[in-house]
Amino acid sequence: MSDLKHLIVDNMESVAHITFKRPKHNVLNIEMMKELNGELEKLITDDNLKCLVIKGEGPSWCAGVEVADHKPGLVDEMVAVFNRIFELINKLDVPTIAAVHGACLGGGMEVAIACDIVLASKNAVFGQPEIKLGFFPPYAAIRLAELVGPAKAIEVCTTGRRYSAEDAKSMGFVSQTVEDESFSEALAKLIKEIQVNSPLIIRLNKRAVRNHIGMDFTKAVESVSDYFLNTMMKTEDTLEGIKSFEERRRPEWKNK
Repeated sequence: MSDLKHLIVDNMESVAHITFKRPKHNVLNIEMMKELNGELEKLITDDNLKCLVIKGEGPSWCAGVEVADHKPGLVDEMVAVFNRIFELINKLDVPTIAAVHGACLGGGMEVAIACDIVLASKNAVFGQPEIKLGFFPPYAAIRLAELVGPAKAIEVCTTGRRYSAEDAKSMGFVSQTVEDESFSEALAKLIKEIQVNSPLIIRLNKRAVRNHIGMDFTKAVESVSDYFLNTMMKTEDTLEGIKSFEERRRPEWKNK
């Protein structure tokens, strides 16, 4: 029996689902963040994992971090535990999906944009309202500039404005928006598209993208070509993929 108080965790068929369940709006407190970090640490060591999905139970995905945990006696621990979330998500070599509905605000939005893919229900609302309480969002200050550029990042952080799912998509930090009634179906489709692939080749694809961000073009082409020829082409699963295509059958992945 799970001893988790604020999360629901399910890991089946190489797909991990972590669901926030701290009523009413899944606001992150120190205890909940420690639980999340513990689960992320386990997933990093799972070589069969193909993707991670983070969801929210109830009316909101996650409406932020507990304001009481920002007080002087707790803030040092809160920041350390909060930062650990992003360190661990960054270490995951498989796609991470934030399946967002309802309020996704403050620290909740920071966790969402740490993920590789943000799938948003049309009812989702995003924002970094910290400025209204005299704070700034530390991770968003770094990550948003990468995703939407410095000008928009400064707008988001200094206005505390709320953005619709469509606004967020047009800005570039939401990958796809879906009608509320189609949300579960769209999420299942996205997961399936990843799930049919080799866990090893999924990881190699994500590394190929991440390892070359910001690299000089010539060096990036040389590096990614070397990675293609001397890492990927040495795997059994790449050779199986070629063979299965020629034989017109489904590949039988070995994760090697």
